[in-house]
Amino acid sequence: MRKNTNPYDYPFRRIYQTFITSVVLMTGGWLLYSSIHDFNPFSLFPKTQSTAKIQPLVMKGGDPYIRALMRTITASEANVSKPYHVLYGGQYVSNLDQHPDICIRIVTGPNQGNCTTAAGRYQFLNTTWASKAKRYHPNSSGLFWWKSYSFEPEYQDKVVYRWLSDPKAWGVNISQLLQAGKIEEVLRLLSGTWTSLGYGIETNSMSSHLPKIYQQMLQEEL
Repeated sequence: MRKNTNPYDYPFRRIYQTFITSVVLMTGGWLLYSSIHDFNPFSLFPKTQSTAKIQPLVMKGGDPYIRALMRTITASEANVSKPYHVLYGGQYVSNLDQHPDICIRIVTGPNQGNCTTAAGRYQFLNTTWASKAKRYHPNSSGLFWWKSYSFEPEYQDKVVYRWLSDPKAWGVNISQLLQAGKIEEVLRLLSGTWTSLGYGIETNSMSSHLPKIYQQMLQEEL
């Protein structure tokens, strides 16, 4: 048998084997984490309008223009497989008896270093949920100031639906604006509340696609 005369062959082979082993272990660990935490690694990559598959609402009935707008908000705020259960950063919670009220540190953007309690399909802060649920939630529990409000999917939808449908809350009739084809005006109006809608301080890869996504959602709702 001819001996190996290349002195670099053995160390390079060991490096190659170590590299392959590391890749296999990392991939296996990533897949295991994904299966345990119901985490879709591909949700980290931006979706374009042509690939957007926004989850339907749990709430039944209502104005199709407002419903389409709610799904459009989801596209930039919580475009994941389980939007009602998602926290800022992509983690999921299972208990929705009330707002999760978990403060997670912000890692990018103008608010980096702060923490946020944003949760659910519409990324409600705990304070915003408390305020809007008090006004729009159809079913509270408890007495006086000890009242609590379920954060279950149907109630997330109903609170946002009633909020968006209230002309006093926004100074305009949002449904009428949408029926007149003024989706950009509506997104600008709402960007102070949902800052990823294209005119706020935290736009993302979906923001510029939202008018087209709205038209897609509207066709589905109609």
